[in-house]
Amino acid sequence: MSSKVIIGIDLGGTRIKAVAINSDYKILHESYHPTNDGEGAVWKQAVADVVKEFLEKLKIAQCLVGISAPGLPDEENNAIAFMPGRMDGLENFDWSNFLQQKTFVLNDAVAALMAEAKFGAGINKKNVAMLTLGTGVGGAILIDGKPYQGSFSKAGHMGHMVIDDEGDCDVTGMPGSLEECIGNCTIKKRSKGKFKSTHELLDAYRKGDEFAKTVWLKSVRQLAIGLATVTNILSPETIILGGGITEAGNDLFDPLNEYIAQYEWRAGGNKVEIVKALYGDVAGAVGAACFAIQKNNA
Repeated sequence: MSSKVIIGIDLGGTRIKAVAINSDYKILHESYHPTNDGEGAVWKQAVADVVKEFLEKLKIAQCLVGISAPGLPDEENNAIAFMPGRMDGLENFDWSNFLQQKTFVLNDAVAALMAEAKFGAGINKKNVAMLTLGTGVGGAILIDGKPYQGSFSKAGHMGHMVIDDEGDCDVTGMPGSLEECIGNCTIKKRSKGKFKSTHELLDAYRKGDEFAKTVWLKSVRQLAIGLATVTNILSPETIILGGGITEAGNDLFDPLNEYIAQYEWRAGGNKVEIVKALYGDVAGAVGAACFAIQKNNA
């Protein structure tokens, strides 16, 4: 091929999503496979099979690989250094040696932001924060057009900021975190057992259920407080919201914009732009490929 091929792989708990792109960021091939987490090294071999499939299809022997995965990468982005509780064997696994291809690894939320910055809601933006609202609340930061990972590659975990110091502790030990306030993982607790998912809560909210309204709007208000805090610390021009909870659409963004107007410090009349993520299902894979290109050229 006339241009170098980069394979991006999003290693999720359920599916492995993969893309091959060239140096002009054109997608050449896509593929989806089950992860089979919990079945030993099956998912590692699945990643190797994807790479082999792409190399054969594109008739090449060597490529650059970017892997998006949960957890915290090491300082060189060679492996995930810390990922307790899931995907046994992921921690400190040497992907470059295993795949026999030069491979860079990054956190999945950072990968999603890389795709948004290149092709989605963050195009031509220099300073961006992204939060993913789903089972938990993930996050990533773009500063001067580059992903900011911080010392120990821990930066961007905005879901673990404290909103209520008297609230229950989340998985990191932080009391009343943003993740506790709006993540789907706590919906039963927040609704006193009435709703099993945010989807159920929203369905009742749309039908005029007053209890559902109270629970939902409290969560959105707490999200607004969290986003206002992000603007004070990072001063991004844009905050991108992704994840399944954003499918609430106007039921999320309308009250959120009303609340953020109450809490955001708008010095000089400047205010942050809050937008929904635009990139699709392969955002993590494409972002991982973009990151691999950036790291390889650094």
